[in-house]
Amino acid sequence: MPAAPPAVSVIMPVLNEERHLRDAVRHILQQDYAGEMEVVIALGPSTDRTDEIAAELVRETASNPWGRVHTVPNPTGRTPAALNAAIRASRHPIVVRVDGHGMLSPDYIATAVRLLEETGAQNVGGIMHAEGENDWEHAVAAAMTSKIGVGNAAFHTGGEAGPAETVYLGVFRREALERQGGYNEEFIRAQDWELNFRIREAGGLIWFSPELRVRYRPRPSVKALAKQYKDYGRWRRVVARYHSGSINLRYLAPPTAVCAIAAGLVVGAVLTPLGFVVPAGYLAAITAGSVPAGKGLPWKARVRIPVALATMHMSWGFGFLTSPRSLAKKVIESRRPAVTAPTQA
Repeated sequence: MPAAPPAVSVIMPVLNEERHLRDAVRHILQQDYAGEMEVVIALGPSTDRTDEIAAELVRETASNPWGRVHTVPNPTGRTPAALNAAIRASRHPIVVRVDGHGMLSPDYIATAVRLLEETGAQNVGGIMHAEGENDWEHAVAAAMTSKIGVGNAAFHTGGEAGPAETVYLGVFRREALERQGGYNEEFIRAQDWELNFRIREAGGLIWFSPELRVRYRPRPSVKALAKQYKDYGRWRRVVARYHSGSINLRYLAPPTAVCAIAAGLVVGAVLTPLGFVVPAGYLAAITAGSVPAGKGLPWKARVRIPVALATMHMSWGFGFLTSPRSLAKKVIESRRPAVTAPTQA
């Protein structure tokens, strides 16, 4: 680390985060980092106590010499619009993205700044370490950190440090964000992947390191998880249309599974019972895969892992297959909003 660590701006897009917001900000303000720090929360139109909690955090940190909290409005409620608003309102040369339900490890920022210096990367990030608070969330966390659940995505399952397509959240050099015009606000989902793709296309390095860990709280119900992954699949298809050549076999696995299972059910019901071999084989595979994924969990969580896996796979695949072409057309015709140059502290 340099003698005088660079000042850091932490940006947080939040919407209905009363459950985790205070704890997430506490993990930021308690970072083991010697540099100046600010937290900018972009407030969407929440229907819970999120705004009230944010206002309390602003008052409580008004005299903090090590880190203050500010807020900016995000009337659209869209994540990329919130991120751009927070970037414009922030001041410092290093920009750290954190979600309202993400808990940073104590040395996260110090490690990320060191890695930026060591690697010359434009963005560094690490592992999305899912942790649950009840049986269902434990099951989802196990599914989200297993290869049978998410393939070989290093930011979910871990791996060696090195160049990556994308990383979870990210710690950016501000000039990289400004050069790209910030996040594309038409990407309601997959905005991180899309921004990192543009950074890489411009010659920048995206760096993954398992040293960086962020605790993540999974969606609290099957319905919420299904919506999350349907949106992921839908918008990943938009990225593929917007940036030709950005798709790979890992992303094609869920839609292929959806088509195969649907075909197997139809063949089994109309032509021959042999068609049921495909969906039965899939159920057997995720049941078997849930055994190592659920190691150490209570049995009530372990029996829910196949449900979580099937929800993730089928929702992602369905979203990918049904993603309307009009979304890609809208994105392609949109203009990325400029990110105003900061006033350095």
